[in-house]
Parts: sequence; C-alpha cells; structure tokens
Amino acid sequence: MKKRVVVALGHRALGTTLPEQKVAVKNTAKSIADLIEEGFQVAVTHSNAPQVGMIHTAMNEFGRTHDDYTAAPMSVCSAMSQGYIGYDLQNGIREELLNRGIYRTVSTVLTQVIVDPYDEAFYTPTKVLGRYMTAEEANEERKKGNYVIEEPGKGFRRVVSAPHPVKIVELDAVNALLDAGQVVIACGGGGIPVLEQDNHLKGASAVIEKDLTAGKLAEGVDADELIILTSVEQVCINLGKPDEEKLGEITAAKAREYMEQGHFGIYNMLPKFQAAVEFIEQREGRSALITSFDKVGEGMKGKAGTIIR
Repeated sequence: MKKRVVVALGHRALGTTLPEQKVAVKNTAKSIADLIEEGFQVAVTHSNAPQVGMIHTAMNEFGRTHDDYTAAPMSVCSAMSQGYIGYDLQNGIREELLNRGIYRTVSTVLTQVIVDPYDEAFYTPTKVLGRYMTAEEANEERKKGNYVIEEPGKGFRRVVSAPHPVKIVELDAVNALLDAGQVVIACGGGGIPVLEQDNHLKGASAVIEKDLTAGKLAEGVDADELIILTSVEQVCINLGKPDEEKLGEITAAKAREYMEQGHFGIYNMLPKFQAAVEFIEQREGRSALITSFDKVGEGMKGKAGTIIR
C-alpha cells in the first residue's frame, strides 16, 4: 500500500494578503507535488490566521455600515477562509501536477470540527483578531457576551477561545477521497468549530489550533507520517541562549520530555509537538517531520528538519 501523509501548512506557505497567497501557493504546490510524484497519498491542511482575521474584519465592517446586515459569526468566517484558501491551493496543486504529467483530482472538503462546550479554553480566550475598536464599540461587544482586550494607545480588539478538536465531522468523506487516490485539502484553519447539539451542529465563537487538528486528521486517516511545515528548517531548544541546540531526529518520549521542560512557545512550537507526539504514540511505525516547506524533500530522506519517531 502507498504511504499516506498529512501535510500541515503554516503561514509562510500561504502568505498573508491575496496577492501574496497566489505567489506562495505556487511554491507550496511544488512541495506537495514532489510528495505525490514520489507515490505518497496526500491530505493537506493549512493555517488561516491572517485570512480569517481579514474576513472577520471585512464582514463586521460591512455589517456595521449597512443596517440590513449583521456581523458574521466566527464559524462562518472560518468556512469562508477554508473556501478561498482551498480554492487557491487545489488549483495550484492541480496545475503543478498537470505540468508534470500527473493526472489527479484535487478536492477541498469544507470541514467542521466538533469541540467540547465545557473546554477550559472557553473560559480563557487567547486568540486576538479583527480590527481595533473604540471603547463604545468594545462595550457593545461585551454586551453580546464577547471578550475584548485593550491595547494601550491603539484601541480594543476581540479575543476568541481556542478549544481542542474533539472529532472531525467529514472524516469519512476525506477517507473516501484518499482511498480513491485523490488529493484532499481538509480541516483548514483547524476546522470550522462547531458544538454538537443532538443532530444539530451549532457554530462556536472560537478558532481551533490547526496543528492539533492536523494531528487529529492524521490519526483519523491512519496516516504513516505527519508533516508540519513552519518558518524554520529545524526546531531548537534553549532558543536564543548560549546552549541553543537544533533538534534532528528524536524519540516521541524525548519530545514529550522537552515539552514538559517548557522549551516550546505555548502558541508556537508546543502545539506542533503535542500533535506529533499524540499521533505517533497511537500506533507503531509512525513518524512526524517539522521543517520549512522548502526542505520537505530533504526532510523525508532524513537530511533536514526535526524528525520525531
């Protein structure tokens, strides 16, 4: 059977603005196409922080200036970001494959991810997004039950929760596409956060850490390897200190030890290591690679990146 991999794309692989995204995706598509050309079954997931922030700001501004419209919920903004990032990604990957004479369908699955309504994250929101608001606008947000913080000299901004992913709703569809030999883009931005209420899925005012969902996706499709692409070729411990050390190949146990010692930033490398370790520990023979998108090929050969086994 072909080796199955899940590739999680970070901000650098997508850019920030619409023009940047067009350019970045062309380069990223080459790395994805390299894996497919090597015979791997590939599922792709991606970040969406700049994009969902832009959509949230735009939709709220529109609702503020047009009486007949309301602000867009975070779940809707997440869905929009999945759509337009997936649109660029699937076309970029398709084009790169066709240029190499490879005929493969590339599909984007609008993906919902169930979160726990009692997750502690809902009581301690941490993700800042959207435009700066006046004090009056901030009070209106608080009346709606939303969290707001003040940045001195700049204004007020909305803060949302980042709960852990519990279950990927469209997982069966993703598996069916992979089993059919297609390339799948799913769980973008960590997935559209939803709360399960009997048969109804209600959008949650939150964002999900995309690396944790990438690990959940890799587990759900029974992948052999999780590839997390970020801005650095290798992860370091003791970063910025005289004893700074680059991590090459390490065990999952050693990775867990480093996490417990507090080596990784809580919103930076820590979720990547959490996702990698939890994925690896579920089944023997799995591995994870954390590296930059231009080093994927070398990383798959053990010549670059941080490899966890």
